[in-house]
Amino acid sequence: MSIALSLLDLAPVSSGRSARESFEASVLLARTAERSGYRRVWYAEHHNMPTIASTATSVLIGYVAAHTESIRLGSGGVMLPNHSPLVIAEQFGTLETLFPGRIDLGLGRAPGTDQTTMRALRRNAASADSFPEDVLEVQGYLNGESRVPGVQAVPRPEGVVPLYILGSSLFGAQLAAHLGLPYAFASHFAPGSLLEAIALYRDTFKPSEQLSEPYAIAGVNVFAAEDHDEAVTQMKIAHRSRTRSLIARGPAAGGDLTDEQIDLFLASPNGRQIASMARYTAVGTPAEVRDYLQEFAASAQADELILVHSAPRVEDRVRSIELTAAAVLGAETA
Repeated sequence: MSIALSLLDLAPVSSGRSARESFEASVLLARTAERSGYRRVWYAEHHNMPTIASTATSVLIGYVAAHTESIRLGSGGVMLPNHSPLVIAEQFGTLETLFPGRIDLGLGRAPGTDQTTMRALRRNAASADSFPEDVLEVQGYLNGESRVPGVQAVPRPEGVVPLYILGSSLFGAQLAAHLGLPYAFASHFAPGSLLEAIALYRDTFKPSEQLSEPYAIAGVNVFAAEDHDEAVTQMKIAHRSRTRSLIARGPAAGGDLTDEQIDLFLASPNGRQIASMARYTAVGTPAEVRDYLQEFAASAQADELILVHSAPRVEDRVRSIELTAAAVLGAETA
């Protein structure tokens, strides 16, 4: 089967590296994805996480767009309840005006952070309740049919900024289906309801001006290398690093734990939930990754896969992107 591939880049900041180096790595990854045949690159809004630099999502999109030529770039996603719909429409209207035909706007309703940081963002617990209305408000600003009398988003682009609904629950699936928008499920870290959500989305989809048929995107982690054991090693290092980061955000610090202690924790009842977050992971040689992705896309009823290449070293992420494209899309590797 034919699978469209895209890239989700969290702009990770490795230990001992700067955010500036992370942004330069994002440019390199986007250029690699562009020449390898990936459809789009998305950046996710997170806050108060020292290891993730994609906080100012629209700014990062603009920077990468200025250093690439044709690949679509967007948000995966902007957490809309953190912002005014008008401001988001202005930001993405500006991006589409500067880089016509290349900008996506993926919208989510989660905070992308912890409760304390939510308060610092001036977001309250009820902010997510108006998410459906806020999506429609953004859509109205971008297509010149404002739902707020007398208010327009300037600049409004001549082209279309397609909207995508992001989610990890049935709510997002129902909303995307009701509004007739593409739906992207965050199965790369929240796999639990993937199959049920996409099935519900397809069963209840209503055609819209933007989309005549349902279009589903599913997230999956990828570690591709020429050697199977090398890919497994990269995966283990990445999983340990993520586990340390998650533990450090809780009541106990995880930075001083050894690899052996992290592995024991992940195998324990308390650690199994973190371990299960990476349920959907393709790891191994290009052929092994291709087979996994084809089976995953078929079982998830996904039209497109958005891949998270999480190898610790930038050069290994670049190579993973190239090898996966060569195996799945038939692209030539450098």
